[in-house]
Amino acid sequence: MVAPANPYEQKFADFVRLLAESEETLVVIHHPQVIGDTYEEMVESLNRLADARKHLAIVPRSERRGHARG
Repeated sequence: MVAPANPYEQKFADFVRLLAESEETLVVIHHPQVIGDTYEEMVESLNRLADARKHLAIVPRSERRGHARG
C-alpha cells in the first residue's frame, strides 16, 4: 500500500512528477509560483530540484504570454 502524499507532494504533484520522470536536465517554468507560494515551499522545491540533479530556468516576464510590453 502506498503511503498518502504529504501536503507539499499533493500541492506540487505535477512538479514532483516532472522531476521524477523527465530525463531532461533543464526545467523551464513560466512563473516562479510553479515552485511555491511560500518561502518553505520554494526551498523544498529547490532542494528537490537539486536532489534530482536538474537545473532551473524561469522565462523572463517580458517573454511570457499576456505580459504587457512597455
